[in-house]
Amino acid sequence: MTDREGDSDHPFSEGEGFGDDYDEFDLDPPELGVDPAKVDPVDSRVVTDTLDRHSIDSDEVDASELLDVGLNYMQINRYEQATEAFERTARFADDDRLEQEAWTNKGVAHAELEEYDEAIGAYREALSIDEDSEHAATAETNLAYALWEFGETAQALEHAERAVELDERFAEGWYNRAFFLSERGLSEDALHCIDNAIRLGMRNSRVLEEKAEILEELGEYDEAEEIAEEANEMRERAEQRVMEEREEMTGQQAGGRRPPERDDVEVTDPGRAPEADDEWQLE
Repeated sequence: MTDREGDSDHPFSEGEGFGDDYDEFDLDPPELGVDPAKVDPVDSRVVTDTLDRHSIDSDEVDASELLDVGLNYMQINRYEQATEAFERTARFADDDRLEQEAWTNKGVAHAELEEYDEAIGAYREALSIDEDSEHAATAETNLAYALWEFGETAQALEHAERAVELDERFAEGWYNRAFFLSERGLSEDALHCIDNAIRLGMRNSRVLEEKAEILEELGEYDEAEEIAEEANEMRERAEQRVMEEREEMTGQQAGGRRPPERDDVEVTDPGRAPEADDEWQLE
């Protein structure tokens, strides 16, 4: 057997080392300016949102396009994705009006998901930006609806009243106020409010049915019956229109043609698309 103990001092190259200007390699993520004590451990969006702000320059984001993305999600009933788009819009918006519109739409998306606590928070965020802007009346009336669904009926009426104070020509605000007043047994005031909504152009089957119920509460049974019949006829016409449109679209698809674009469906400021007969629910 060969003795290799004398070969143990093999000279290895020590190299030239690294220059002084060498930047050490680091796998650690960028330091995030987040106080862990202020972060809810169940909030899975904290890191994502913080990285967004860290890695994306706000100048590189078109907030108005992000808003359009959210509205498009609303039109196809993808409400969870809409909430994310609206939140990012609010974060990157440089304009207060755009930010307020984003928060308002975010609230509507949460309401569609029946996440009323989150909806209330979004509406309050919108109102904290400007309580007297063009979107404030919409935010107030939507906040009233969310509070009512959440069981805060007294607060709901307060915000419904605030909505019409901000914009006396806001038909949806008058309708909501009528509903809340009727729920509290204040039928005469409710009738005045719902008549205002109708005068401002909000005349559909849902509004007429509500007016008929208010008239019944006031003992005006004959007029209530007439209004209820008109509401029923309006609903039947709307249902017939929907059936005709569906048949027409089915026929066009069978013929290999693309259905025409609908220009009668428009997403409003709150981010809601009207129903087939433009029936407004509490918003």
